[in-house]
Amino acid sequence: MTSTLSRDTTVHPDRSAWTETPSDSAGWIRRAHEVASILAADAVERDRAGATPHAEVALLKESGLVTLLGPVEHGGGGQNWVTAYEVIRAVAAGDGSIGQLLGYHLLWFWAARLVGTREQIEAVETAATQNKWFFGGAVNPRDSDVTITDNGDTISYTGRKSFSTGSHVSDVTVLEGVLETTGAHIFAIVPSNSEGLTFHHDWDNLGQRLTESGSVTIDNVTTEWASAAGFVDKEFQPRVYNTLNVPIIQLVFINFYLGIARGALQTAADYTRDTTRPWLHGGFDRAVDEPYVIDTYGDLTTKLWAAEALADAVAVEQQKIHDNAWDVTASERGAHEVRVAAAKAAATDVALEITTRIFEVTGARSTSSKVGLDLFFRNVRTHTLHDPVAYKRREVGRHQLIGELPEPTWYS
Repeated sequence: MTSTLSRDTTVHPDRSAWTETPSDSAGWIRRAHEVASILAADAVERDRAGATPHAEVALLKESGLVTLLGPVEHGGGGQNWVTAYEVIRAVAAGDGSIGQLLGYHLLWFWAARLVGTREQIEAVETAATQNKWFFGGAVNPRDSDVTITDNGDTISYTGRKSFSTGSHVSDVTVLEGVLETTGAHIFAIVPSNSEGLTFHHDWDNLGQRLTESGSVTIDNVTTEWASAAGFVDKEFQPRVYNTLNVPIIQLVFINFYLGIARGALQTAADYTRDTTRPWLHGGFDRAVDEPYVIDTYGDLTTKLWAAEALADAVAVEQQKIHDNAWDVTASERGAHEVRVAAAKAAATDVALEITTRIFEVTGARSTSSKVGLDLFFRNVRTHTLHDPVAYKRREVGRHQLIGELPEPTWYS
């Protein structure tokens, strides 16, 4: 089953303006909010249907958001990660699943820049931008490693991954595996319709239901050695920047958590203003005048603003690393990861609190399935289990106590 989006022109009356590429960060953020408004109009219905999000990905392409980080000379937005994180947050406020899909896409779009050679970076970003590729990734470190076979001029991937977010609706998929002869990890980008690549469409979880995060079987998927990111003559060219994938993806998580939280708070506030009845013994004619309602919204908004401010500051810090990608040091990377860990802990706590406590100020009738406030909680609760937040706080605590910097792993 394929998803369909609402085409109500009152949601976005001037979509024809999308034929023009925004010229600055503010324009791209406005574009993201426009996309979010379209998604929000029927997010509950689409979540209930659980259909494959082909229409949603088409919307991301139509809006240009898939090429946000692409080179301007090839039709891309030419934006940096500071803008990208704000865009992810904005889209997630309209639909958390699609915010996640966009965030993962942008990470995998950036994969060549993380580990590739200069020549590979130029080739991938040119093709991806010109063709508006949508990226998926079959990279899950909790599963057994995918095995890579050296065939001479080509390499072949074989294995299985439990999760492959977005790949079922993608144009290309990032594969990662271990070369059986040397144990070297190799990333490569392959067409998602490659022979031997089978997506099982079996994602059926509590939340983030439209992310197409199901399992994938990889059966002798073959690509040229030249596609092995960062390898020259079958030898990897290491640099510290190779390990920035974790701080990037964690900031992606942070921002779609905060986007979902903002969407929840805005939706709840609208419901409280328009629908929630004051308590019959409270002495007020409107729910918005009740002191406990005012206090709760003030408390939740304050916490959200604080978490957003931390996330924004950490994004700016990360951009300095991106700007110095070829020369970043291990200590700079480690210190940044501590800050990312702190922002992740804050965003997790805030998003869970907001998506839970909004029911206290919307009333019993707001639990109706047609209202859909549960969608925000289900989405946040599902993805915040990705990696335990306690280990993020541990990174921060050990740094505060003994100055320890986390060693790069798949999760730190």
